[in-house]
Formats: sequence, C-alpha cells, structure tokens
Amino acid sequence: MEGARVDVRLSSAQGRWVMLTTVLGSAMAMVDATVVNVALPRVGEDLDADLAALQWTVNAYMLTLAGLILLGGALGDRFGRRKVFVVGVVWFAAASLLCGLAPNAGILIAARALQGVGGALLTPGSLALIQASFHPDDRARAVGVWSGLGGVGAAVGPFLGGWLVDGPGWRWVFLLNVPLALVCVPVALRHVPESRDPQARGRFDVLGAGLAALALGLVTYALIEAPDQGPSAVVAGCGAAGVVLGAVFVYVEKRRADPMMPLTLFASRQFTAINAVTLCVYAAFSGFFFLTALQLQVVVGYSALQAGTALLPTTVLMLFLSSKSGELAQRIGPRIPLTVGPLLCAGGTLLMLRVGEGSSYAADVLPAMVVMGAGMVTLVAPLTATVLASVATARAGLASGINNAAARAAGLVAVAALPLLAGMGPEAYRSAAEFGETFRRAMPLCAGALVVGAVIAWGTVRGPRAGACVPQSRVNCPLTAPPLEEPAGQG
Repeated sequence: MEGARVDVRLSSAQGRWVMLTTVLGSAMAMVDATVVNVALPRVGEDLDADLAALQWTVNAYMLTLAGLILLGGALGDRFGRRKVFVVGVVWFAAASLLCGLAPNAGILIAARALQGVGGALLTPGSLALIQASFHPDDRARAVGVWSGLGGVGAAVGPFLGGWLVDGPGWRWVFLLNVPLALVCVPVALRHVPESRDPQARGRFDVLGAGLAALALGLVTYALIEAPDQGPSAVVAGCGAAGVVLGAVFVYVEKRRADPMMPLTLFASRQFTAINAVTLCVYAAFSGFFFLTALQLQVVVGYSALQAGTALLPTTVLMLFLSSKSGELAQRIGPRIPLTVGPLLCAGGTLLMLRVGEGSSYAADVLPAMVVMGAGMVTLVAPLTATVLASVATARAGLASGINNAAARAAGLVAVAALPLLAGMGPEAYRSAAEFGETFRRAMPLCAGALVVGAVIAWGTVRGPRAGACVPQSRVNCPLTAPPLEEPAGQG
C-alpha cells in the first residue's frame, strides 16, 4: 500500500489510539451484522412485517455494501483513508439512528440500505488505516491485535443482541452504534494520521458500482416477491432486467480503462476457482444463519437472548482455532482444507434437521453448531489466504475486496432465494408448524451448496500453498462478515 506513512509504533500512545479507532469502527459494522438476525422475529412482530420485509431488512444492507465496497476503498486511497473512514462512521451512525427510530418496515429497510453505504466507506478503512499508519515491524502484530479484538466482538455480538432485544428492545440493536460513533470520530480526528495513495488516479467507476448494485437489487426483488406475487410480469421483468444489467456490468468492466473489478484478475485459474468456492459457501452460511435464528425462536421457542447464545459456539471456535487452521494450510496447502471444511459445514447444516419443537440444546442444537463451527474453522482462513496468494502482491488488496464483494453478493442472493425455493409464504415465520416444515426443506439446499463448493475446491484448487499469505486478520466469523477487506484502489 503506497502513500504517506507515519510509522506509528504499536507500543506508543498514538498507536493505542489508532487501534481503538479501528476496533470501534469495525465493531459498529460487525456487531450490527451479528445481532440483526436475532432481532428479526421481534422486528416483524413490532412493525407487523411479513417475511419479505424481514428479508429486505437483511438484504438492503448487504445490497448497498456489496455494490459499493470496492468504490469505498478507492475513495479512501484517493481522498484520504482517515477522512473517508470518519465519513463512513458518521454516515453509519446516522443511518443506525434512523433504523432505531423507524416507525414502519419501509423506513427501516431504507435506513438499512443507507447503513450499507456507510459500511462500504468505513469497513475497508479499518484495515487500511492500520496498514498505512504502523511501522512495518509492528504492522503484523497490530493486525493481529485488531483481529483478536474483532473476534471478541463477534463472539459477544449474538449474546449482546439477544439481551438488547429481550430487554430494552430491538431498536437498541441499532441505537447502540451512536455512542460508539461519538467516541470513535473524535479519537480518529485527533490521533489517527491521514494517509492516501499518491499513485491513485483515473476516474472512479461509479457506473460499474451502480450497475452492480442495480443488477443485484432487481434480482433480489424478483426472488423475494415471487412467493407472494407468483410469476407476475413485474417479478419476471425485474429478474430479467437484473440479469441483463449483470451482463452489461461485465461488458462495462471489460471495456473501462480503470474498472472497479478488473476482469484480468480472473485470468488466474486459482483466483476464479476460489471465488466460485466463496460464492457457494457464503451463500450457504448466510442462508443458514438467517433461517436458524428464526427457527430457534419461532419453532423451538427460544428467547432472542437464548437464540443469540445458541449461535456462540461457531464464533468461539473461529476465534480460538482459526490461526491453527491457517498454520495447517501453510503445511499441507489449501486444497484439502477447502474440501473438508465445506463438507463439515454441510454436515452441521443437516444436523439442524433434528432441531424442532421440544428440541434439547445439548442433544440437538449444540452438535450442529459445533460441527458447523469446525467446518468454518477449517475453511475460512485457507480460503482468504488462497485468494491473496492467487494474484500478484501489488493486487492483493483488490483481490481481497473482490472476494469480499462476492461473498456478500452470494449471501444477498441466498437470503432472497432460499425462502422461495423452500416454499415459505409471506407469513410463514408466524407459524411454528409452517416455518418448521419449510426450514427442513431449506437446510438440504444449504448443504447442497456447500457440497458443490467442496467439489469445486477439490477439482480446481491447486498452485502454491497458502504459505506466508495466511493473514492474522481472517479470524472473524462469516456470521458477521466475509473475509475482511483490504483497500482496493482504482487506476
């Protein structure tokens, strides 16, 4: 990463302030994403929202985040990483306040879309500030500290979210971001050095970002509305228009001199293969956690706090064992972990078929979560490391950003498509019997996507071992976020 460096030492007072800033910024997006699924049943009850509205509550955020995250990294490189990060934090907090005050589902969904814009500005900036600010000798340790504290936040998130939903109410899931921002912004402005990439040039690919977001949005709309409207002209038209705009996006990116997503990266067979694996596994993860949080509350009868706590084993396993998984991938290469990991996750997904009315946590829920967590531990660090190892070092940040966008887009489509494929009606989550039946149809679909990912990994992932590219920062649970981003410049 080029640009002005201050070479802050981690042991210095300024180094600690930089760490506090980046951890707080990351925590806003991470904790928010962790707890929203747990809050959905209460949101639906309070706002009289159907299943489609709950899907949009999740997807509106992922839509703008996936479409704009590469552009957000480029803006930081050009105009200043601290400046764009602070703008992102303020934007995210303001959108969170609007979410917390939303009087109806429509305003909540719009506010969630605005949150995604803020997330696209602040999320790439967290790691970028660390990379640009710290002395090279301290950078790896700083990333490790940031990652570890982020992992703690991911572990606390579901518990905190459940407590807020059951206590003060679901609105505090969003309102909590405001005091975090009130601490983060002054510290950033006073103590974090500014940096930018002096070589960043060319035009911003606003057209590409717009096309990507619009294509994803139209396809998502068609998938979410299809159960209620059926194959109507509007649904079919939106779906077809989304596919056409996706093709236009690829055409535009191929023709532009400074594209948001350079298609030349996909000349690497390894890079293409690992992104295909990413699409499969993160689609399954997003669908699994979205539906499981509902299943535990609607069918099993858990409170929000109990549901959030029930999901903790996956995050705890990721927090404590991901570094060991990365070391193993260094020794044996990525092919076996990227094959075994999705298969373990598929097993955990199928174990959830035992979870229904009257289920025991210890006998039914916990085994599924432990197996799912073991699979995630096995595959996440090697997956991200292989993405970075598949391209030249100078393009590693861009490759990581593209992989992150792919993961979020896969989750977006999965949350939209799974209820349709499983036959969930608009009011399914209000009935334990109906939701439980459709949940049992959805879990094999998630398992199938994971198996496809394993097959792709076994058949295509080759090349150099992950080696030195296993990053300490990739220990966060996909329940909260895909592989963490590095800034992606344009031009």
